[in-house]
Amino acid sequence: MEVDGPVVTRRQELGAASARSLLLTVLGEFVLPDGRAVWTATLIDLLADLGVAEKAARQAIMRTAESGWIAASRVGRETRWSLTAAGTRLLREGTDRIYGFAAEERPWDGRWLVLTIGVPENNRALRQRLRTRLGWTGLGSVNPTTWVTPRVDREPEACLVLEDLGLLTGSWSFVASAGGLGDERSLARTAWDLDAIERRYEEFLDLVSRPRPRTDRQALIAQVRLVQEWRRFPLLDPALPRELLPPRWSGNRAAEVFRERHAAWAPRAMAAWAELSHRG
Repeated sequence: MEVDGPVVTRRQELGAASARSLLLTVLGEFVLPDGRAVWTATLIDLLADLGVAEKAARQAIMRTAESGWIAASRVGRETRWSLTAAGTRLLREGTDRIYGFAAEERPWDGRWLVLTIGVPENNRALRQRLRTRLGWTGLGSVNPTTWVTPRVDREPEACLVLEDLGLLTGSWSFVASAGGLGDERSLARTAWDLDAIERRYEEFLDLVSRPRPRTDRQALIAQVRLVQEWRRFPLLDPALPRELLPPRWSGNRAAEVFRERHAAWAPRAMAAWAELSHRG
C-alpha cells in the first residue's frame, strides 16, 4: 500500500529515528491504550509504511523483547506480542512525559534551584556523564560546577543523578530567588542554548506544515511521525517559564500545533489501527 508522507520524507525518517524507536512510538500510541496483543505481521506492515525494511523491523521487535518490554505468545505458526509489566511502565512514563510536556504552561514562583557540584577537572568522562544526565533532568550549566533550573521540584531527580555518579559529597543545593544583580533571561541564555532549541522547534513546525493526511491509514502514519518528532523535545527543552524565554518563542506555537494535530488525527489513526491489527 502506497501512503503519502504528510509529515516527513522517508529519507528524513530513516535518518532521524531507528526502527526500535519507531516501534516504541507505535507501542506507546496504539498497543498501550488498546491493551491487546499485536501480531508480528501488524507491526511489520505499519513499520514498512514508515520506511523500515522487514529485516530491520524484525530485529527491532526481537531487541525490544530481549529488553523485557514485550513478550511473545504463539498461535499456530503466528506470534503475538504483549506488553510486559516493565514495558507498560516504560511506555506510561514516556507517554506522561510527552503529553505532560505539551500541556499548558505552569506558573513560576520566581525561585531557582542551584547546584554546586565538585567534579575532578581531569575526569572528563565523568564530567560528560554529569552534563548528559543533568541535561536530561532539565538543568542548565552556568559554568562547569554550577547548575540551575527554575523548576525547583527537580531537586530529588538531580540528587539521584549525583548519587548514581558518586558526586553527593562535595556538592550543595540551594533554592533561592534572584537578587538585584544581573538579568534572569541572560542567565537562562548562558545555561541553555535557546537558539539551537528554537531552531529545532522551527524545523518541527516546518515538517508538520506538509500536506495533511487524506485517509485513515495516512492519519495513522502521520500520527506516529508526529509523536516520533515531538518525543525529542522533553529531552531537548528545559521547559522554562515564559518570563525567561525570548519573545515569540517557537516552542509555544509548536506545542499548540502538536496538540491540535494529535487531537485531529487520533480518531482516524485509531480506526486505521483497529483495521490493521484485526487484519494482521
